[in-house]
Amino acid sequence: MLAMSDINCIKHLRNKKGLSITKIKETLGINWRTAKKYADENQLPESNIKQPTGMMYTEKWGEIISDWLFEDSKLKKKLRRNKKAMFRITRPWL
Repeated sequence: MLAMSDINCIKHLRNKKGLSITKIKETLGINWRTAKKYADENQLPESNIKQPTGMMYTEKWGEIISDWLFEDSKLKKKLRRNKKAMFRITRPWL
């Protein structure tokens, strides 16, 4: 898949400049199928935005963990909680 700047460039060359698919292909050095796909397509491709998942975002523990991390940042490295300890504290039933 091309970057959005390349797609916009293809659309500009086709719609504003009136270049043919072959000229766009030669100008940008891309396959003619790719040039045709993006030049004649009406809508732009959707970007996939990944939603954050995990305990920090989906459960009530996010604020508690954030506070712990802030408090632990002031301690010596050996005295800080690690991931395993935080998991055990927040999930005592496991």
